Parts: sequence; C-alpha cells; structure tokens
Amino acid sequence: MLLKDAYGGPHAVEVEVAANDAARARGMMWRKSLEEGKGMLFIFPQERVQSFWMKNTLIPLDLLFVTKDRRIVGIVSQAAPQTLSPRTVGKPSLYVLEVPGLWAERQGIIASSEVEFEGLSMIPVEG
Repeated sequence: MLLKDAYGGPHAVEVEVAANDAARARGMMWRKSLEEGKGMLFIFPQERVQSFWMKNTLIPLDLLFVTKDRRIVGIVSQAAPQTLSPRTVGKPSLYVLEVPGLWAERQGIIASSEVEFEGLSMIPVEG
C-alpha cells in the first residue's frame, strides 16, 4: 500500500492483512519488532469508530485510522505497549494501519493524507 505525505510524496508499506475477527483480535501481539516499511492492515466489515488496546503488544506502534474514502482521519502516535487504555481517534474508519512507532511522523504522514491500496477487493472481510 502507498501513503502520501503532507506534500503528496508516496511512502510504501508492505502489509499483513487482518480481515476476520481472529486475525484482528491477534493483531501484532507478542511481536518483539516491526521493520520500517512494514505493518498490519486491519480491515473491518463496516465503517465505524474503531478502538484498539495494546495489552499483549510488546512494541510501540503508530495507528493510522483510514476511511472508506481512503483518507487518514487520525493517527495515534507511538501507542504505549502492554496497556489496556483504548486507542481511538473518535472518527469512523474502515481500515486501521499499524506501523512502527513514530513512523508516520518520520515520513510526514498526517491526518487527511491519502492512502492507496492494491488487491483489497480480492480479500474477503469477515466480521
């Protein structure tokens, strides 16, 4: 997938996809690292306000909340690992991308940035 920074420059992210309840619940739990340029894309069956917690997540992550129109509506930067605090931006999203902590800031990705997907129409979404 490609994310555009504040100036329209593209930034590629190779993603794992979580498109069913089990994969979304497991997410990035128990991983000890996440390389730059990699992430996990959570796809939900419908656009709504999404909320995440980091109970069994061992590394800080950025959470980018993306609408069905493929715009970032908010970013939770460097979500602290191993906590039960809900992480949300309070706006409806259909997708949430998790990337290494501070990645979005380093790349200049901001709320309102555009996102491009390839091959998503072929992925069945269960919920």
